[in-house]
Amino acid sequence: MGVSSALAWHYLQSGWLLRLERGVFMFPNDELQRDPCLKFLAKRIPGLHVGGKTALAWRGFRQNLSLREHMVVWGDLRRSLPNWFTSRFPCRYVSKNLFSKDLPPGFGLQSLPEIPDGPLVSVPERALLEMLSEVGVKQGVEETRNIMESVRSLRLEVLATLLEHCPRVKVHRLCIQWAEELNLDWATPTRKSCKLGQGRWSTRLKDGTTLTLKP
Repeated sequence: MGVSSALAWHYLQSGWLLRLERGVFMFPNDELQRDPCLKFLAKRIPGLHVGGKTALAWRGFRQNLSLREHMVVWGDLRRSLPNWFTSRFPCRYVSKNLFSKDLPPGFGLQSLPEIPDGPLVSVPERALLEMLSEVGVKQGVEETRNIMESVRSLRLEVLATLLEHCPRVKVHRLCIQWAEELNLDWATPTRKSCKLGQGRWSTRLKDGTTLTLKP
């Protein structure tokens, strides 16, 4: 913006700017807004978007959210979000490689219809798989099933493409097993897109219980 380092330093010393981190400033009396900050961070972190449970909630699939609910943000790099952002907007950053590299860049990521110039947010099909990938880690079984039960309308072709590029057997099994148990309309046509593998798949959850998924 035509501001040299020397001039920026002068602005800082004069109290006209507040330094958040190297190369990041704000006006002292301004209040940072969530969505512009997310778009700014997306320029620095490849693949950054709002995902998982938060994306589903923002798109209308929600349970009883706590006032202290942390936003779930996904990105391609293993790093921490800056303190100036997390202190203002409590969130959790996830950097799992959930999809293969040959998934077209940006597939399943769109701004919300009501905020067309806003940050990227996972579409319901992608957000669902992101949430399922965290079951037993950061997502409780009961909460996830309750949220999933409300996701009754999905685009089969989008879900099929995402499953085709998702190598995680756990996600495939959770997706189809719970969809069938919950009698979701998209369960039957989706089964053929799932890579269910052989034998039973089990994992021990943080609460001491065991989650077992059948092929």
